[in-house]
Amino acid sequence: MKRKNIFLILTLIVCFLISFSSKNVYANEETVYLGGFPAGFELNNRGVIVCGLTDVLTKNGIESPSKQSGIEVDDVILSVDTVEVNSAQDLEEVLNNANSKQIILDRNGEIKNLSITPALDINGRYKLGLFIRNTINGIGTVTFIKNNRFGSLGHPVFLNEKQIAEIVNGRLFDCNITGCKVGENGVAGELKGVFIKTGPIGFIDKNINEGVFGYINKNFQLKNLKEIEVGEGKIGEASIYTTINNNTPKEYSISIVKTDYRQGNVKNFVIKINDKELINQTGGIVQGMSGSPIVQNGKLVGAVTHVFINDPTRGFGISIENMINN
Repeated sequence: MKRKNIFLILTLIVCFLISFSSKNVYANEETVYLGGFPAGFELNNRGVIVCGLTDVLTKNGIESPSKQSGIEVDDVILSVDTVEVNSAQDLEEVLNNANSKQIILDRNGEIKNLSITPALDINGRYKLGLFIRNTINGIGTVTFIKNNRFGSLGHPVFLNEKQIAEIVNGRLFDCNITGCKVGENGVAGELKGVFIKTGPIGFIDKNINEGVFGYINKNFQLKNLKEIEVGEGKIGEASIYTTINNNTPKEYSISIVKTDYRQGNVKNFVIKINDKELINQTGGIVQGMSGSPIVQNGKLVGAVTHVFINDPTRGFGISIENMINN
């Protein structure tokens, strides 16, 4: 009899633990401000990005220092003679003589060390024969704001097809959506818009697998946004909040058709756009919608991240749990 009672007690304890562990991780009813509004992203990359090679006209004719050294388009120059370079001005300042320079660069994640000798152009300036940039610009969607910290995109900004951009910092700007290239099977659509550069609305400090994050400006009017609890997404009907005209978000109906919460995975949902108005205007999910909040049963559960190229009405989403504490 005692053994039977002990077994019953142990069974109850196990059942209680199972019930407790499966309890919603957001039981404390954490709230955030709901995004869905578009933003212009200006990321300052670590190093300078090579976007073209050119010749240098000198008094002795044409010279091509960069081509001869082995520098390639999309290389990221990190330093010259151990001096870090993050802008065109940094690079110009370190090129002050015709001595051979040691360049450290990043090529698709592989660090390389090259030697290069600047050429003196006909205007008396030392040149490498490069076109460079140090900023990455684009349009995306803010997902949420929590304690003056914002989360957006739900995926990183890439330097190229394989490499996540390593940023120094960045700025977030208001943005007006002015049009849309409609998505079709095999061709991704794209929102078109303009930055409103009256001053940044936020400052970016993270570009990681889970998205782009930073601090919202203290003057930003949070009172214009809706407060919402966060929760866990499940298979079923839901909504996204996104902006396809001007700068005001609108709610559109979707379905979460698959969930995957494996640790380390950031493609937690497969979603399907059901809203006929959104499909008619955009074809479904388009570039620029990344970060659009996914809301289910009145709670923020994640964000849109990717479109399926062969079916723009479907795509991936990331769970809010993966974004919330960055």
